[in-house]
Amino acid sequence: MSKAAFSVFLFSFYLFALGSILVVIPNVLLSVFRIQETNEVWVRVVGMLVLILGFYYSTAARNELTPFLRATVYGRCAVLVFFIAFVGLSFAPPILVLFGVVDAVAATWTAAALRAEPRI
Repeated sequence: MSKAAFSVFLFSFYLFALGSILVVIPNVLLSVFRIQETNEVWVRVVGMLVLILGFYYSTAARNELTPFLRATVYGRCAVLVFFIAFVGLSFAPPILVLFGVVDAVAATWTAAALRAEPRI
């Protein structure tokens, strides 16, 4: 497995963990980050989507799907931009930016690994 694929493969475990928590015990995570707890289904729907993304990331990494790996760099950096905008517009608490930072740091790792690999 290439270094870029490995970085995305590891990121898929973060997505699996986060998605599972959001599906099964969302209010535990929300309360840890001082986000208002909810009994609405939306948070579990988000968890389901995160789990599915984790599956896509894992599959792409295991199959060395370089175009997908490259696309994740842009997508994961966009998460930080959106989260900063949501906080700036007072749609979300500032702690949300932390999740975007995790995505951006992981995306930077993947981007660096992709740059280091020879292009065919």
